[in-house]
Amino acid sequence: MRTIAHISDVHFGRHIPAVVQDLADDLTALRPDLLVLSGDLTQRAKSKEFALARDFLDDLGLPLLVVPGNHDVTLYNLWRRFFRQLSRYKRLITDDLTPQWSDDELAVMGISTARSLTLSHGRISYWQMARARQFLCDQPDDRFKVLVTHHPFLAPPASKRKGVGRYRHTLKAIEPCAADLLLAGHFHMSYSRGTHAVHRSTDSSILVLQAGTAVSDRTRGEPNSYNVLRVDKQSVRLEVRFHSADGFQTERRQTFVKDDQGHWKE
Repeated sequence: MRTIAHISDVHFGRHIPAVVQDLADDLTALRPDLLVLSGDLTQRAKSKEFALARDFLDDLGLPLLVVPGNHDVTLYNLWRRFFRQLSRYKRLITDDLTPQWSDDELAVMGISTARSLTLSHGRISYWQMARARQFLCDQPDDRFKVLVTHHPFLAPPASKRKGVGRYRHTLKAIEPCAADLLLAGHFHMSYSRGTHAVHRSTDSSILVLQAGTAVSDRTRGEPNSYNVLRVDKQSVRLEVRFHSADGFQTERRQTFVKDDQGHWKE
């Protein structure tokens, strides 16, 4: 069993310093096998904001997989937005926009859904679908397989929001690969759903877990939070840790297991 800490939407530039410190303390005590950061490292893609994010991540010293979000694309400088997209992210965080991490139990890949033309709504390209399919299908069947994006595949329940662009095509592309889990952020809300409950045309079921905003003041109806996942091929144990005056505490626990049809059930 592997432990993944999933944080998202840290929005340095709109961060709360005391919450940043509490999160650092919590992650240091947890020492997960992998820290996943699913985008929006900054509020306005400024160099000083990326530097704050870089210092935060470096100080943790944890194995890391990170993808950018739409807030990591420059908003007001149109030349930089269209011709040097994510240049500061690449310089100060990583130039790898399809990061991969694996060991003998866990395989994780990230893809960038941030786009210059779609400032809020992301998109997955056909090239990215092919890369994700190749990575996931190349993994042994006994590895737990994860795909990370900033923009989610499934919107919150009862929401009129839409998933990332071409998400249906992507689900079809990776369906033969027996992917287990999709991680994302963007909506600043923690929730969980199974793809089969929404897209019944797919034969397989992939668990979707969303993270809230970890340390920013841009909360939407719930406190700052992040997810702790303990995973193996047949189960996912989720702890959602919410922030309070006493630091981060587990306020919600869920366990998901695969049924005889291979669908994730709580």
